[in-house]
Amino acid sequence: MENQFVRVTDPGAFETLKEQSRNRAVVIFKHSTTCPASAAAYREMLSFEGEVALVEVQRARDLSREIERRTGVKHESPQVILLRNGQVVWDASHFQIKSAAVAEAVANNK
Repeated sequence: MENQFVRVTDPGAFETLKEQSRNRAVVIFKHSTTCPASAAAYREMLSFEGEVALVEVQRARDLSREIERRTGVKHESPQVILLRNGQVVWDASHFQIKSAAVAEAVANNK
């Protein structure tokens, strides 16, 4: 399977992602288009084989805030949040974001 970034911008999109997580693990990647650490994380996520909900924080600030508010996970950028059954089951930020770690978290939360 190839990586598939799905850009999400609408604050209401979080509810859709939460619902999707009832059937499968959902990977949310908060990415800053101006941050070098985020660029490194983006390259890592390109290696991840699976769908990734891409939240570009400069273009989707309201969605980014909504994710923080609804999950209780303090906003950082870059950041990966894994949802399963409507709950956060794993998260990582900055240089902790590694394709293999995301894949393992998804595998552990099928």
